[in-house]
Amino acid sequence: MLSAKDVTVIFETLLASPGMGDSVKVSLVQPRKLILLLAKVIDAGLKSREDTLLTGMDTATVDAVKGIAEDLLKKAGLTELNEKIALLTQK
Repeated sequence: MLSAKDVTVIFETLLASPGMGDSVKVSLVQPRKLILLLAKVIDAGLKSREDTLLTGMDTATVDAVKGIAEDLLKKAGLTELNEKIALLTQK
């Protein structure tokens, strides 16, 4: 079994391989409820970051992933709804 440090090094090596920085156009046609849930899953994953691969992410990568979730919400017209749900679910 690999250590957490070894897994992080391997993941960073994969991310640094040729072509990984290239932009890719992704067409995503999903119901709004799924977009809202996906944004929540992304947010929860970035907050907990319990997975070994996620703990090694730098700030720029975290910001980029957050940006994807925000863009999905914006395109689905769910930004305001998401903010209101966040207010309702605050502890």
